[in-house]
Amino acid sequence: MSLKSLIKTYQQQVDSALDTWLPAANIQPPRLHEAMRYIVQGGGKRVRPMLVYLTGHALSVNSIMLDAPACAVELIHAYSLVHDDLPGMDDDDLRRGKPTCHKAFDEATAILVGDALQTLAFYVLSHDPHLQTSDKRRLEMIETLAHATGSRGMAGGQAIDMASVGQSLNIAELENMHIHKTGALIRASVKLGALTCSTIDDNQLNKLDHYAKCIGLAFQIQDDILDVESSTEMLGKRQGSDIAHHKVTYPALLGLRGAKQMAIELIEDAKTSLTDFDEKADPLRWMASYIVTRHY
Repeated sequence: MSLKSLIKTYQQQVDSALDTWLPAANIQPPRLHEAMRYIVQGGGKRVRPMLVYLTGHALSVNSIMLDAPACAVELIHAYSLVHDDLPGMDDDDLRRGKPTCHKAFDEATAILVGDALQTLAFYVLSHDPHLQTSDKRRLEMIETLAHATGSRGMAGGQAIDMASVGQSLNIAELENMHIHKTGALIRASVKLGALTCSTIDDNQLNKLDHYAKCIGLAFQIQDDILDVESSTEMLGKRQGSDIAHHKVTYPALLGLRGAKQMAIELIEDAKTSLTDFDEKADPLRWMASYIVTRHY
């Protein structure tokens, strides 16, 4: 099965699972639930859920076991986008080709949507009956997602990002910011997929984590490149927003050619870390290549 068809299958699977977990729009309070569905079901590449599924695929895990962590990481990602777009953060009007949550509804609703999506993620991870694993392993998965989401992960990265606006950063400082802001949830996605495998060992976990760290940074570099080279129509959000917000980016520090070269080197490093895995890990290798060849 090609990566394209495999991703389509998993996209349909996670979309179906998300639809099951999201409260119906006619359940009280209806405006909040409508807004939650507007954000989660409003498109997106589903890269993080795909990494959960593809990691599980590499370890021969039944895909129904992967629905809970796949939904959880996408709900966290969706919450982060809603809050990132708020006037107090990046103040963006467009996301995935549609008005952002605070524009489509209102700012207060958007804040509550983010709060509700975040807590729903942990509810799913703690309650999904198809995630047939030990209580200890389930708790480890919850801990992994909590760490990736909080002040030592995604939220901390956003804080660093906001504090760095208009400042001069070197490459190490920029990398540190994105290891937290973008990379933490990508690494959690891979680890959650791996933790569904009851026979995973520390060596395999370390190899997969290195893979995830590399592709997480490469993903951000490609985002920075697309912010320069792509269009608003293709991106689904305002092109050039990083420049408009006076943010430090990889192309700004390394130039476009240097940024592209760094992304390629990271992807090669990621693939090397999968050397000990057999052909079932090929989709992870394909995903690594996709990350630096995507156009949106």
